[in-house]
Amino acid sequence: MHAPAAPAPEPSGTARADSRPGPRTPATVAAQRPGPDEPARVRGELALLPPLVAATECDRLRDRLAAVARGEAFLLHGGGCAETSAGPTADAVVGRLATLLQMAVTLSYGAGVPVIKAGRMSGRYAEPPSQPEETRDGATLPVDRGGAAGGTEPTVGARRPDAAGLLRAYTASAGVLNLIRSYVTGGPADLHEVHNWSRGFIESPAGRRYERLADEILRALRFIRASGAAPAELRTAEFFVSHEGLLPDFEEPLTRRDERTGAHHATSGHLLWIGERARALDGAHVTYAARIANPVAVELGPDTRPDEVLGYLDRLDPRREPGRLTFVVRAGADRVRDVLPPLVQRARAEGARVGWVCDPVHGDTLAGIGPGTRRFDDVLAEAHGFFDVHRALGTHAGGLHIELSRDDVTERPGGGSGTGEQHLPRRNEAARAPGLNRAQSLELAFAVAEMMRN
Repeated sequence: MHAPAAPAPEPSGTARADSRPGPRTPATVAAQRPGPDEPARVRGELALLPPLVAATECDRLRDRLAAVARGEAFLLHGGGCAETSAGPTADAVVGRLATLLQMAVTLSYGAGVPVIKAGRMSGRYAEPPSQPEETRDGATLPVDRGGAAGGTEPTVGARRPDAAGLLRAYTASAGVLNLIRSYVTGGPADLHEVHNWSRGFIESPAGRRYERLADEILRALRFIRASGAAPAELRTAEFFVSHEGLLPDFEEPLTRRDERTGAHHATSGHLLWIGERARALDGAHVTYAARIANPVAVELGPDTRPDEVLGYLDRLDPRREPGRLTFVVRAGADRVRDVLPPLVQRARAEGARVGWVCDPVHGDTLAGIGPGTRRFDDVLAEAHGFFDVHRALGTHAGGLHIELSRDDVTERPGGGSGTGEQHLPRRNEAARAPGLNRAQSLELAFAVAEMMRN
């Protein structure tokens, strides 16, 4: 494993004139803080707490993502939407882990490629608001920005900014990370347990198909064991955590210098991404990401311009190093075939080796039904469009970024689970927007494995 080079210095005044922020990047998000003043006391406490992840782990993920950028591996990046710092339940964490492991073996066994597993877990305790206020039962309240920024209950007092939420977020992150590490190294993630990952799984065509796949995997494992080989890697799973680096007052105190290399790492998570509403090239989030040696990702929505891609390359990956930068595309099923090609072509013309990852969930929201509702058919259609573009360009479709649930939520109608729009009011287990249910997640994995084989 090779340590990454120290982050590049800030770009000089000779930066390219065409690398301007796009129209979907309001400056108000970049300036967002959990309180009206600099919470110096809380920042000081955070700076004294142990790092949540190690710099060596971040470097290892960067090496893995370099393989994705070279076309040698595939990234599966999934988890919930906004987490609650009041305490995510162990069942919710383990349920999502089991679903991700099911998807990973489906992709890896079905397509014959290594799958890098990363969870949208242990760090997403804030949300960029689309407006400053909301109305509930006739009362106007500050919008809920997540537990790391203050209270979440629908009262004026609870919604008052509270810097102590950052400490609650740290404690929640530490607890989730401890559970994840216990799960992936303590036995439950053993590949011999492939059937147990689906315990309690709802009956569906995808579930039955997975059970047949699990039988094949166990037969292959018995053959390996009979041949005298028993790789230790089959007994554990390598797993990384990721979140949107939204709050500077949380990220900066947890940024630590690596004594081995002199580079600075965000130790709140292995990979930090910059969301669609916070990706201004001259904003605080891109500036911070340019300072750290972690792998970083940027979400690209349907209005992204090729010159913006160039701007992110110059700011975040000036040395054009595979594994440093990942682009997560969320263009929508009806636009991905038009939006994506010029972005990929611009990056390729610059000699960049970045990871291209599809987020087929966020760009297909249905109007007039409910918040965060998308049809599963649209999710599949965007994934197909993403793979079709890369196949036509001769580039690598490098990954999948999704929100998923541990349960049979219904806000993603469609798929083999039989969930229809008539079921939409039945379940909603996420803080903001639920993810694909388990049957839909698995059905998507089978479909993507087929796309990869093609």
